[in-house]
Amino acid sequence: MKKTIFFAFIVFSAFLYQPCFSENGDSQQPQANIVQPKLSVTAKGIHLTSFVVGSQNRRAYFDALLQDTELNAVVIDVKEIDGAIGIKGISGDLAFSKSLPNPEEYIKHLKEKNIYTIARIVVFRDNTMPRKRPDLAVKTPEGGLWQDRKEITWLDPYNQKAKDYILDIAEKTADIGFDEIQFDYIRFPSDGNTKMCRYQVPRSTETAYLEIIDFLKQAKERLAPKGIKTSIDVFGLTTTETTDMGIGQKIVEMTEHVDYVSPMIYPSHYNKGEYGIPDPNKEPYRTVYIALQGAKKRLPVEKLRPWLQDFSMKGVKYGPKQIQEQIQACFDSGVETWMLWNAACKYTKNGLKAKSESNTYKKSSKEIIDNYLKKENVDHAMKKRAVTQNKKQTSAVKKSTHTATKKYTVKSSSTTKKKK
Repeated sequence: MKKTIFFAFIVFSAFLYQPCFSENGDSQQPQANIVQPKLSVTAKGIHLTSFVVGSQNRRAYFDALLQDTELNAVVIDVKEIDGAIGIKGISGDLAFSKSLPNPEEYIKHLKEKNIYTIARIVVFRDNTMPRKRPDLAVKTPEGGLWQDRKEITWLDPYNQKAKDYILDIAEKTADIGFDEIQFDYIRFPSDGNTKMCRYQVPRSTETAYLEIIDFLKQAKERLAPKGIKTSIDVFGLTTTETTDMGIGQKIVEMTEHVDYVSPMIYPSHYNKGEYGIPDPNKEPYRTVYIALQGAKKRLPVEKLRPWLQDFSMKGVKYGPKQIQEQIQACFDSGVETWMLWNAACKYTKNGLKAKSESNTYKKSSKEIIDNYLKKENVDHAMKKRAVTQNKKQTSAVKKSTHTATKKYTVKSSSTTKKKK
């Protein structure tokens, strides 16, 4: 009798603890299904606009580049700099563009080649939706659409509906199959007569950055459960600046709420004399190295993934040597992940290592690094500023603001009526 009872207990216990099965025989966990975040990738990427991705010929060019070189990631524009969106189903398709046909198919194609996929979403700079939905826009004192120097409109960072619009795009994009969502222009306007900007609530210099943080928190809450990573693009100078630079970007606070941060440390974008370098554009290694040393003092190195320059500007030609120097500066700084930017999406293949040599980087000797740095102390260099240049800049900004204010006063009505 005791043996019969014991046997019955064993059978009953086994029944209680057996796994649940669905109708097709797959085992199911009793608790809620949790999406695991995607594995981290030491991404070495390039930027692609939705327009070039829409071309079969250009796709073939990128396929060859990704196959032959150390590149293993792409950053594809889903929401462009003008506000056009390459996917359907957002806000009545008011900003839909046919530039990115069948994005799901292309993402699948890239994944089959083990390419890490990042969707770039331009956030508050938007020359499309504010014109369709003025209630989401940065306004003028008279209630018209505020425009920057290039007559581009902006979404209001204080406006929750504007944030929701971007977050809806991010979620829809994540559902297509991207591994990561990258937010660009995640800031307040900087170019033009910003004194004339009017937001949903009065802008406070001390707290403006909190609106940016709020957006990133909301993005994390929506995307993390889907297993999607998030990243941000920020001004290059944020790596060493402690203020929000007047645009709401405080890199330390922002980084707390994302997986990766990408300072745009293009040497051509630094003023002459910055970091004590006569012309940063002509010294790519030195510029990138010093910028990253500043970032490393304030941010976890595993979150750093800088944008590097693969384009020529201000009369300085960039080729294989300049590309390699920037990548080496990253490696010497302990940063092994990076992305190359070229607005035309034409990349310098000879500046990259072959796929078989992608793991052959070696740290430069102290002598080589010192030679690049002109034997200058990095900490001292980071604190250096071109005082004369800054004075010129301050004077130029004041002059520009005065001129813009004067122009606005005289032509405010015509300015607000200008079309895209």
